[in-house]
Amino acid sequence: MENIIKFIILGIVQGFTEPLPISSSGHVFILKKLLNTDGPLGDLNFEIIVNFGSLIAILIIYWKDIVRLINSFFKYLFTKEKKYKEDYKYCWLIVLGCIPVGIAGFLLKDFIEDVLGNSTLLIGISFIITSIFLFLVKDIKGKKNDSDLTFKDALFIGLIQIIALIPGISRSGSTLIAALFRDIKRSPALKYSFMLYIPISLGTMILGVKDMLGQFNVRSLISLYFLGFISSLVVSYYTLRWFKKAVSDGKLIYFSIYCLILGILVIVVL
Repeated sequence: MENIIKFIILGIVQGFTEPLPISSSGHVFILKKLLNTDGPLGDLNFEIIVNFGSLIAILIIYWKDIVRLINSFFKYLFTKEKKYKEDYKYCWLIVLGCIPVGIAGFLLKDFIEDVLGNSTLLIGISFIITSIFLFLVKDIKGKKNDSDLTFKDALFIGLIQIIALIPGISRSGSTLIAALFRDIKRSPALKYSFMLYIPISLGTMILGVKDMLGQFNVRSLISLYFLGFISSLVVSYYTLRWFKKAVSDGKLIYFSIYCLILGILVIVVL
């Protein structure tokens, strides 16, 4: 029963923190420390499962945009009709934004997991860094819409996203901050941030499934993994809906304050 509760709690924490600019990986790390988790609850497989729950929630919220983009991409590819060109270009901007972190993740995966992933001090410092940058962009409203995004914007945001490979640095936060620095309006910036998240998270899930299925104890953990998955999916869905409004209303300062306090606490207490 205790393990069931821990799986659900970690699923909820992942679901709540993934859409927010406060680092889900950092929070899961802290919670594992507090709960003293070992074995399946602390393994990479569980993180992949709950992360997939967040992905499904994001797909649901942006489903109409995703379907439109895919349809427009192939229609422009085969017909060259101008009305589909804008969405066609946007699809390539998503691809470009994902390339840098994909390459960096492939090359640095072992170093990040074995060296950076176990440093409590680094987690605390990362929260403080996130806080500083959130504070810097808190008042930026931006001027660019989806149609104004350029390949330079996508490349810049993609390169900044590499920083989010460091545990404690928020992925959604880093891409949102980068987009705001490029003078993109808040809502389009947030949308592009999560459009980048979709292929990256999907790729991580696909790569992780092969290793997961090869482990002898996976079947015995399916029900527990499922609890974490559902918890993450439901909480991510409602958190993202709330966060979209918070970004539009210019409430990033509250996340900056939270990350600063949490970073200090992690360094001093853990």
